[in-house]
Amino acid sequence: MRNPTTTTLGYALFATRWLQAPLYFGLVAAQGVYVYKFFKELWTLILMCVTGHATETYVMLAVLKLVDVVMIANLLIMVIVGGYETFVSRIGLQGHRDQPEWLSHVNSNVLKVKLATAIVGISSVHLLQMFVDVHHTSRHALLWGTVIHMAFIFSAAILAYMSGPMAAHGDRGHAERPQAGAGRTTPPQAEQEQGDQRHGKPEQEGPAATPAVPRQPGPDADAEVRIRAAGFPARKLLEDFDQQHPRGFDRETVARLGKAEFVAARRNVVLVGPPGTGKTHLAIGLGVRACQAGHRVLFSTAAEWAARLSDARAAGRLDAELAALDEYPLLIVDEVGYTPFDAATAGLFFRLVAHRYERASLIVTGDRPLGRWDEVFGACAPALADRLAHHADVVRLDGDSYRTRRATSAWAD
Repeated sequence: MRNPTTTTLGYALFATRWLQAPLYFGLVAAQGVYVYKFFKELWTLILMCVTGHATETYVMLAVLKLVDVVMIANLLIMVIVGGYETFVSRIGLQGHRDQPEWLSHVNSNVLKVKLATAIVGISSVHLLQMFVDVHHTSRHALLWGTVIHMAFIFSAAILAYMSGPMAAHGDRGHAERPQAGAGRTTPPQAEQEQGDQRHGKPEQEGPAATPAVPRQPGPDADAEVRIRAAGFPARKLLEDFDQQHPRGFDRETVARLGKAEFVAARRNVVLVGPPGTGKTHLAIGLGVRACQAGHRVLFSTAAEWAARLSDARAAGRLDAELAALDEYPLLIVDEVGYTPFDAATAGLFFRLVAHRYERASLIVTGDRPLGRWDEVFGACAPALADRLAHHADVVRLDGDSYRTRRATSAWAD
């Protein structure tokens, strides 16, 4: 049990991070100053060229000054955006077409390395300016300029070297903590076994024989933590999927999805087919690949998602629950269509799909095509299916039930 006084004090200290917000707005003003300086230098260069007073050396130095200003402005952007995101508050850019690639995994170590490399770049431009204008630069200035530049390079190399072990240690410590908001108190391995019993699914539910996609390297320790925390009912790999069992399915699409690039692209996957054709196996296999690629994944059946969202709505925290699920780049909704939902529950599923539209990925398995989802979700089915399928790969599996086939074979024997 936590001490309330200690908790309140901790929250109060954490809230002081907002004192840094004015500092970042001050850097925005500083960037405006550099914009003014850039156009002033550019206007001077244009006038010198038009009047014929610009020599080749002058033009080169002036251009280097412009490059220098731009690089410093880029450095300011990294400090403003990355620093605010890391030390003050999240910036809601999910789904924005111009979201920086590095912002999704920014942390203090990444930010320090990027700042160090930017400083090295700026120092390189300054040193180049000195050598271009070598006739007007003393040997003393050249010597110390070179020494300082080498010191920047050495510092950046040391920082980059140290950030690797530091980041790995931090990620490991974070992964070992219980997932926030998940309400999980049982160990991951025991929870997975409970999931097997809860769903009544055998360890090898889906087809497993001929590999459908190339085998991937073994997951590291952090990936194993993500896999156990995902709540998969059983460990199923894409390599173990029997691609000869379904009478037809798009093998090339499944192999491409196995690279887990669809998660970073915020695309969805819809697996459709009769019971027992391997939809759950493929969904879990893709989820495992996503975990191995560094993404957090959460798996539940449609009925379990309905109960979770209904509980959140009853507690008045549906918006908070949807926001908390943003921490998972991939959610898997299994067994859609096995149980029809009332209008209120169907509305909750629409909220989930609409909230993640173009922001994060979903894998959905169901026993009927999207055109028949009105049988499950009623009036909101067209809008729900439209958002789900807009950026989605739909894979249809045709064939007989793998479980029924095994039972029939066992009876024949």
